[in-house]
Amino acid sequence: MSEIAVVGAGSWGTALAVHLGRIGHSVRLWVREPDLAADMQVDRVNRVFLPGVALPSSVHPGGALDEALEGAELTLLAVPSHGLRGVLRKAGPFVPSSAVLVSAAKGLETDTLLRMSEVLAEELGGERRIVVLSGPSFAAEVARELPTAVSVASADLVAAERVQREFRGRHFRIYATTDVIGVEIGAALKNVIAIAAGVVEGLGLGHNALAALVTRGLVEISRLACALGGRRETLAGLAGLGDLVLTCTGSLSRNRHVGVELGRGRRLSDILAGMQMVAEGVNTTGAALALGARHGVELPIAAQMAEVLAGRCGPREALDALMLRPQRIEADSR
Repeated sequence: MSEIAVVGAGSWGTALAVHLGRIGHSVRLWVREPDLAADMQVDRVNRVFLPGVALPSSVHPGGALDEALEGAELTLLAVPSHGLRGVLRKAGPFVPSSAVLVSAAKGLETDTLLRMSEVLAEELGGERRIVVLSGPSFAAEVARELPTAVSVASADLVAAERVQREFRGRHFRIYATTDVIGVEIGAALKNVIAIAAGVVEGLGLGHNALAALVTRGLVEISRLACALGGRRETLAGLAGLGDLVLTCTGSLSRNRHVGVELGRGRRLSDILAGMQMVAEGVNTTGAALALGARHGVELPIAAQMAEVLAGRCGPREALDALMLRPQRIEADSR
């Protein structure tokens, strides 16, 4: 089996490291926080981000990037989108040139509007073999070996198929595609729609409203993905509809939690102060709107969420603005 480096020991990075260790790989897990790395080496559990899940003996946590990356055949990057470039600049000298790079980050870089695979290529070189992993997958459920299906996407189908083989387990099924744009835009924008779904829940607006939001949210995501060169059928699959439904309805969704609390009247700063993990949709909302403006794509749900997140209007006013927009033909792709 392969030597795999996992960069990032949040809930998702740790869950994937545990999964890979269970199926026989030797995994070196880089932990950013020195105290947490030391605790994980002794206690064999990530008590901060994935409590109650024991690390297999084949998973080796540590705080040194060079030791984690040396000789790794596959390097999995599972850090928040806003921190990816900084980690890559530190990790770059130690990443083997032959390694397949797997991005498990979901978001857009807020200043450049780049997707995560584009950040990887920019920092480590465009000739690298880059694969994106995404889909409906809560870390805690993967760690508990509950059935999960995800997508991997790469312009290099051979690299995608290798990740498909190496990551597959009895409870972890993977589908491959070459549509990197569709998968990454689906991964990023579903978090924005999930905040809106939480607002619907927090306001007690019912199932009709939630169904409408998810459906129109998928239209919004597909519209932007296609404008960038993605394929509409990708957004009807695991990395689009699947991830969107999970994130908008699942109680483990951090982005949905933010929306629920906003709907209940709490301030964004107070909500975020009480969270240990990142809600990617908060930063992605503005970047998505800027990307939409660049390509002439209208994103009405994201636009209203930006107003709510910035405190310029309340959740109820945002809902009214969406409901009172001019009506249109449903299949209109503008």
